[in-house]
Formats: sequence, C-alpha cells, structure tokens
Amino acid sequence: MPTDAIITAQDLTKKFGDFTAVNGISFEVPRGEIFAFLGPNGAGKTTTIKMLTTLLHPTSGQLTIAGVDPVKDQAGARRTFGIVFQDPSLDDELTAVENLELHGVLYGVAGSIRRKRIDELLGYVDLADRRDDLVKHFSGGMKRRLEIARSLIHHPQILFLDEPTVGLDPQTRNKLWEYIRKLNSEEGMTVFLTTHYMEEAAKIAGRVAIMDHGRLIAQGTSDQLIEQTKTANLEDAFLALTGDALRDEDASNADHMRMAQKMWRPGRR
Repeated sequence: MPTDAIITAQDLTKKFGDFTAVNGISFEVPRGEIFAFLGPNGAGKTTTIKMLTTLLHPTSGQLTIAGVDPVKDQAGARRTFGIVFQDPSLDDELTAVENLELHGVLYGVAGSIRRKRIDELLGYVDLADRRDDLVKHFSGGMKRRLEIARSLIHHPQILFLDEPTVGLDPQTRNKLWEYIRKLNSEEGMTVFLTTHYMEEAAKIAGRVAIMDHGRLIAQGTSDQLIEQTKTANLEDAFLALTGDALRDEDASNADHMRMAQKMWRPGRR
C-alpha cells in the first residue's frame, strides 16, 4: 500500500437490503496521485464514490478523506474535496460567474477572496470571455470546463471526477486532461477519477484499481496490470480481468446519484 495516503478505505462494504453493491474493498490513494477507479457498469464504482463523498454511509468498514472521517464529519470532509459529477449539474439559467458565485457562497468563501478566485478559475479554463453569458448557451465542453472551475472554488485537496469526458469530442477531452495534469503538477492536487476510456486512464493515471461485482479485483500501474494479464494494453487487461459480457447499468443507482446531486450541499448533513 502507498504511504502518505490522503484517501483510505478499509473493508468498505455497502448493502442495499439483500444486495451487496460494494463488498469489503480496501485501497489507499497517496497525496498528489492521479488515481483511476475502473470497472464495468454496475461494478460498484459509483456507490464507492458516493461513500467517499458523503452521499452514502457505508454499511461497514472505515474511510478517511484528508484525515477526516466522512461518516462522522460530513461538512469537514466536504471542505477537503471538489467533485465533478457524471451528469450535468450547472444551473443553465445562470451565467458562468453566477454559477461560481453560488458555489463559493455555499462553501463560505469570503466575498473578496471569492471574486479573485472566480477570475483566476475562469481564466484557467479559458472561459473569461464568457463569464457573463448564460450557461444554457454553452457547449458540452464549455460546461465541463465550468464544472471543473466550480469544483475548485474552495481550494480543495482532492478532486473527484466521475466520467468527466462522457460525450465530449477528442479535442475537448484532450484539453480537459491538460487542465487536470496542470492542477496535479502545479498544485499537487490528488485526483480520483472514473472513466470508461481505457486509453485515458493509461495515459493520465499513476495507478489504476479495477472493480467488478462489488469487489476490487486488481490494483497497480497500467504496465503492471498489462504484465499481470499478459496483454497488449490496458483495455485488453481490463477485459481479461472483467470478461467481455455486456453489462447493464444499475438504473436505481443512477437515479440515486441524480437525487444525491440535487440534495448535496457542503454543510448539509
């Protein structure tokens, strides 16, 4: 296991009635790492992220986020991370600045600091010239960039990205990862991401963990997993470990995630 872990999970389990969505998984993410959390649909990835980000309580096991127990101190844990949800979560009827202002207020960022931070972030994601435009007029890529800016308003130590490049064209995907690498290298931000694009995970992540049927079945660098499975690339290694049968997304899990996004607030318990 890595040392200087900023995220730890020990024997983490989540049950919904008789169904075990996450089954006793353990892992650590060291401070400053880009960590890819992979798996087929229904593997338990989203349930795990929801536990890490205070949206669900574990049935059993332990968690720490930047030294904070997210079960005992939800508000404290939420101050340590930013999150970009898989589904869009901006208010389309507000401008770019207004979306950032709202998030900054919710996090309790003081007015003068908030305005300076908003200017910095809009410049960072190349949206300074669209600051006063309504978000409903933005492209999908522009919205994703704004969501990343919003997630950084409070200087988080950890950035959670749940399928951040779904539906984006290759040029926008490449630009998005450019921002993420810059955050990681210049600010030492820890990044915890999920993606179904294996080439993205292989290119950007220092280490990879693969889940299937609620269990953690492999961890290591891309090269280590490729060597372990005697395959040519990470996608082939992923298929060798999880099989090639088609998987259906857990619809109830997706519905719960959308509901949780609407309910989520930094200070809400």
